[in-house]
Amino acid sequence: MQDGELYRRLMGLREPWKVVEVRVDFAGLKVDVWVEWVVEQQGVYPECGKTCRIYDHRKERQWRHLDTMQFQTIMHCRIPRVNCAEHGTKSMEMGWAEKNSRFTALFERLSIDVLLGCQNQTKVKELLKLSWDEVHLIQEKAVQRGFGRRVGGELRHLGVDEKSFLRGHRYVTVLSDLDNPRVLDVACDRREEFLEELVNKLWQQQRDQITAVVLDMWGPFIHAVEQRLPRVDIVHDTFHIAKYLGEAVDKVRKKENRKFVKQDDDTLKGTKYLRLTNPNRWTELQEALFEELKDKGLKVGRAWSIKEMFSEFWEYRYEKAARNCFKKWYWWATHARLKPMAEVAKKLKRHLDNGLTYLNHRITNAAVEGLNSKIQQVKSAARGFRNFKNFRIAILFFCGKLDMHPQKSQ
Repeated sequence: MQDGELYRRLMGLREPWKVVEVRVDFAGLKVDVWVEWVVEQQGVYPECGKTCRIYDHRKERQWRHLDTMQFQTIMHCRIPRVNCAEHGTKSMEMGWAEKNSRFTALFERLSIDVLLGCQNQTKVKELLKLSWDEVHLIQEKAVQRGFGRRVGGELRHLGVDEKSFLRGHRYVTVLSDLDNPRVLDVACDRREEFLEELVNKLWQQQRDQITAVVLDMWGPFIHAVEQRLPRVDIVHDTFHIAKYLGEAVDKVRKKENRKFVKQDDDTLKGTKYLRLTNPNRWTELQEALFEELKDKGLKVGRAWSIKEMFSEFWEYRYEKAARNCFKKWYWWATHARLKPMAEVAKKLKRHLDNGLTYLNHRITNAAVEGLNSKIQQVKSAARGFRNFKNFRIAILFFCGKLDMHPQKSQ
């Protein structure tokens, strides 16, 4: 079998496309393959499918194809332009690549699969011998393809969260589907108008289906949802409230610890991570340490007890009982002579109605936090992102559950 016929079959080219030349560069580990349309004077018009006269040929283009063994393989072709009396002059369709692509469909499919499998752009860049620009281009086209195919679909519960992007308190807003954990879209700021823009991108049918949105107590987020989704419940869930309470406990711990350090007392040494660990997962040593803090009458022990007592609030199923529970807890939190705990209690009271909506929906931002962890992994693996565009594309590529593969393949 001749080299040309071998490569025609390997590449899955259909006649009358033909491989007319193959060059192998053993030193450069590269194979160049030239392809031609061998029917003289006639070609197929892409829109109507009619056989029409070949008008001329475009300038030679090239596409990165799947490697031949360890040899990087490049396809070359001058695409014929055909003239249709009804539709005018247009380039013929190539069976091996999408319009304006620098890669064959098979190579793009491979690249997408390897990126999704590795979850590491740096490693894929090295493995497939691509530049950073080429990696971003493949991801950008894949995301565009996926968004073009994302039509409607059921949405009941949304999650809204922020994610740090650059130093200097630069954040992006991430809108997610909680029932089918995936990122729906990302905005370049956490101001109100940016969340409104994300909501406006949803199909009207989807907006009509939404029953609840889980978010923190950031004012612009709350106002944006109230404006764009006025009939939807806002839910301040267990995750966010536990975070606020944990931060308040840590403020108490830090202040008390500074006092002990000045006295060369290491009583609070190693207690920082108690608040970061679920009490149900404490070791025996951690349990003993917590009991010791309470027995010594330390402020941090009192603060921790206030935090843990709030967990009872989530167990109620009826609003009246939950309000009574909160009332008792609020009195304790504001009379314990612990300023951080009093401040967070007042904050929770201002947003109590949105906390009570949890009793009806029983949803949390746990799925969003899982996505945030994945986003952080992507960010770390890529060693950061220079601009928001690339960051957004990477988030949607890895976390959007999009249908991204090119349909045209050999």
